[in-house]
Amino acid sequence: MRAETQTIVDEIKQAISLLRRHFDWDQAVKRLEYLNVRAEDASLWNDPAEAQKLMRERQNLEDGIGAVKGLTQALEDNIGLIELGEEEDDGSVVADAEAALRSMLGEVKARQVETLLSGEADANDTYLEIHAGAGGTESQDWASMLLRMYTRWAERRRFKVEVLEVHEGEEAGIKSATVLIKGHNAYGWLKTESGVHRLVRISPYDSNARRHTSFASAWVYPVIDDSIVIDIPESEVRIDTYRSSGSGGQHVNTTDSAVRITHIPTGIAVACQAERSQHKNRAKAWEMLRSRLYEEELKRREAAANATEATKSDIGWGHQIRSYVLQPYQLVKDLRTGVESTSPSNVLDGDLDDFMEASLSQRIEGSSGQPVADLD
Repeated sequence: MRAETQTIVDEIKQAISLLRRHFDWDQAVKRLEYLNVRAEDASLWNDPAEAQKLMRERQNLEDGIGAVKGLTQALEDNIGLIELGEEEDDGSVVADAEAALRSMLGEVKARQVETLLSGEADANDTYLEIHAGAGGTESQDWASMLLRMYTRWAERRRFKVEVLEVHEGEEAGIKSATVLIKGHNAYGWLKTESGVHRLVRISPYDSNARRHTSFASAWVYPVIDDSIVIDIPESEVRIDTYRSSGSGGQHVNTTDSAVRITHIPTGIAVACQAERSQHKNRAKAWEMLRSRLYEEELKRREAAANATEATKSDIGWGHQIRSYVLQPYQLVKDLRTGVESTSPSNVLDGDLDDFMEASLSQRIEGSSGQPVADLD
């Protein structure tokens, strides 16, 4: 086996070993066996909430254990093919197996990052808000581009995207939007995307074709389930109703069905206009507000745990996290991790995983004081 190929094999073996350690393999296998038995017990559903919790745990264990077993088997198979190809002097067999191993290395590294999504709400669905910065049409157009970028990213992962609220710009783009992204680990993946995004380009709205800099903000917070109780006294909120804006059928702009709820102590405001019913929009807005306040609590806990980390001050709402330059050169650069892409068109079409993985890894390293590869 060539030295380069042996290095890839060693890296895959090490990564698989780390995945097994992360799962606490023997205990995970026993736990899955127990959950499989429980799933066959009809009395489990006497408590639907507990049943759903156990079934989610079972599915997660099945996915994780199955992935590790599949990677282990694929590694053995490809090593066997290389040995066979070398014995029979069949270069094509060796080349195919080596290509499969290179692909496996990328997959196993992605799995390692997935194991880092073990935070309290990482597995949950998530809300994503986009807000245009100052600058009128330029920033509003940039905000709509960001919304499209995250929508495309979600679609690549086969997540479901529901638009809850959109405020259209006067000439183009959007002033703000709120979407619900549904999928396993949606919040875990997106949580590091909160912050200010900067765009540099030749403006399509400037007749003199001058270069413009625009800003827009992303804000991510998790959907919380019924097991998490967030008590908000009605005396602490202000509820406003208004007419929905944008397209949406014959009843849009004819009734005050849209709802905005403002939490007075924190100033946090959420809005929903997805439904024609004010009652349904109000219920959804309450869910969103509880989620925002829960996310604030998660941030406070993380800030306390990382109070000594110098990098912490550069992460969060109000801080620029990424720059997208379309002219005079093409470059997307994450200002926290240094990760770059010279293909802004791919990034704006949803190719965000490299940025997310690096930011997530950095976040985990910052809270643990050890490199990602050493986590178990």
